[in-house]
Amino acid sequence: MDNTFVTTEWLAAHLSDPNLVVVDASWHLPNASRNAQAEYLAGHIPGAVFFDIDGIADTSTNLPHMLPSPADFARMVGALGISNEMTIVIYDELGLFSAPRVWWTFDTFGAEKVHILTGGGPKWRAERRPLEAGLHKRPLARFEVKFHPERVAHFDLVRARSQDEAAQILDARPAQRFHAEVPEPRPGLRAGHIPNSRNIPVSLLSENGALKSPEALKEIFANRGIDLSRPIITSCGSGVTASTLALALDQVGAKTVAVYDGSWSEWGARPDAEVES
Repeated sequence: MDNTFVTTEWLAAHLSDPNLVVVDASWHLPNASRNAQAEYLAGHIPGAVFFDIDGIADTSTNLPHMLPSPADFARMVGALGISNEMTIVIYDELGLFSAPRVWWTFDTFGAEKVHILTGGGPKWRAERRPLEAGLHKRPLARFEVKFHPERVAHFDLVRARSQDEAAQILDARPAQRFHAEVPEPRPGLRAGHIPNSRNIPVSLLSENGALKSPEALKEIFANRGIDLSRPIITSCGSGVTASTLALALDQVGAKTVAVYDGSWSEWGARPDAEVES
């Protein structure tokens, strides 16, 4: 099974596989008035464990859900019962929102068999497939990290690429935020975008909770003047939809893609970061 995506039919047929782990990666924006963990406890795909994006993170920074250290990641996902040798199937309860962030996280730390459920929880529920309530506990596992630092972009690298344009910087936020036509939802952030970055709103990339076809995605990138053979850095508000953009680029064969982990939460708050509108 080489595809990034698996169907609900495939997952339903393989739920009892001992080497498969299902991961509920649901996360909601602070203003959504939804509690992803409470929703997980109320009902989730049978056998699924809950991946807390804000908890499995670097909590020493005030930036939201930054990647943890490799050692911390290994410890925390091992406590969930996940090893790097397992087949990992990730979903979220919006269809395709936060699952790509967790896909990218596992991929960055060296998981080799990590997949996303097409349509996510909404499709599973619409098909009236079984649900399970409560916390699902798995035996402790050992996750051996193989960290890929090239998949992660940090502030100094992004600033350098913004100045020399040796990489294309793509911003997944809505156009109104990119062009500073509306204020940022997080307090204390300036409005605008990274100089020399280009806007590809994440809403263009999916429909009905699933990523568009590679052909449709290639057309979107071509229309925006993106060269898939050149290095690309993706950004957004806090690194979540930037991961969806990275996923879409992966599906069309982009050669070198890194996610700016701090994204606008970092850039928009730093007085030494130049902003365009």
